Amino acid sequence: MSPRDTTTAPQPASRERKPMKSKSRSGRTAAAGALGALSCLLLAACGTADAAQETEAGRAAACAPYAAYRGHEGTTVSVLMTGNLDGVRLAQALRRFSDCTSIRIDIEGNTSVEDEVRKRAGTGDAPDLAIIAQPGLIAELVGSGDFKPVPDSVAKLAKENWAPGWLEYGSVDGALYAVPYDSSVKSFVWYSPAALKKGGHAVPETWDEMMAVSEKIAASGGTPWCVGFESGGATGWPGTDWLEDVMLRVHGPEVYDQWVAHAIPFDDPKVVEAADLAAKVLKNDRYVRGGTAGIAKTSFTKAGQPVLENRCTFYRMASFYAGNWPRGTKVAADGDVFAFQMPAVDPAKGKPALVASTFVGAFGDRPEVVAVQEYLASADFAGKRVAAGSWTTANNKVDLDLYTGDIDKLSAEIMRDPGTVVRFDASDMMPAAVGAGSFWTGMTDWVGGKGTEQVLAEIERSWP
Repeated sequence: MSPRDTTTAPQPASRERKPMKSKSRSGRTAAAGALGALSCLLLAACGTADAAQETEAGRAAACAPYAAYRGHEGTTVSVLMTGNLDGVRLAQALRRFSDCTSIRIDIEGNTSVEDEVRKRAGTGDAPDLAIIAQPGLIAELVGSGDFKPVPDSVAKLAKENWAPGWLEYGSVDGALYAVPYDSSVKSFVWYSPAALKKGGHAVPETWDEMMAVSEKIAASGGTPWCVGFESGGATGWPGTDWLEDVMLRVHGPEVYDQWVAHAIPFDDPKVVEAADLAAKVLKNDRYVRGGTAGIAKTSFTKAGQPVLENRCTFYRMASFYAGNWPRGTKVAADGDVFAFQMPAVDPAKGKPALVASTFVGAFGDRPEVVAVQEYLASADFAGKRVAAGSWTTANNKVDLDLYTGDIDKLSAEIMRDPGTVVRFDASDMMPAAVGAGSFWTGMTDWVGGKGTEQVLAEIERSWP
């Protein structure tokens, strides 16, 4: 590896891996460990070539923007994150920063970051920085005294680059502990533009229109929906997204917030009402490809693929699903597949956006760690990471033209629109026993035949 190329791609750790627990991840990030080692070699080779071709004058000019981060030469900062593929792209986005500052950044990909963080927090093996998905875990790590508050310099950048609501999810008792990394819109319904047009249907603007199109398709012998809840040890999480999205649309953000905070019980009549509305799709054998009995056994990563072959019309899944379509698929309004925002149930309440995000928090506070934190909170880093592909951010200073994918650009526009009501994934904010436990299993049981009130009552009883 070139001395100047001091960013390493994710390496497979020697410790045992557990099933992925965070539902905010796409299946495409859980790459094999061998990918990390191979990517490291590729990055090293590219770094050597770049360094050889670059003149000293050119290098000085290229490094000028990183002058404020210098002074930590020969140091190393470790970063723990989910999977390997995103880690490779992160390494690409950090290469110039690392080259110019001589801070080596070691990226470790792990398929169960939340479990790994809990295991290593408070030990000498804790990473300097961790990229995690759950605000509840941030609060847990702050409560145990393991997470460090965000330095003032990082907090200043965060306030400049994100809307206040995004920073609340990384805050505990009003203090900022973690800054958003990537963010995604979960309120999307994927479809084939050609198939929808061929059937004589327009993109629905309201829930009622969407259900009317669904009924017409079913009545003509077609299948309006594909649905899949299977996700290994996290089976059921796509069902929680369904209920959260409908809950937000039926009752609005205030009631949604009360539900998340357990200010109203999980089996409140308002939640029953939302579940019963979602059931018009999820518990309707006429609407679901393979019938509702197959939902729990159908992988969410594969469930949407029949849309391309017109074997179903709609598939509700987050923006990150853009990376699950086969290579060569054109994801655009005039392409093979695209997505529309889940329609409003009550047009007067608009189309709120259910979102998810990962956050960068620190176990270390050495000067070089702070320097990397500052850069990760900057618009320059966000722009480079967007340019590396398959990544969206709510950082409002990023040039939207840097997005090469239409769905990524649409997601960024939705997240940055001050008129959009945005709410974070409910289960990621609930206690783990519920949000990553009984809520998952409850939704699985529900599509398997259990009644709405019974399932919601069981989840309510599990609340710690």
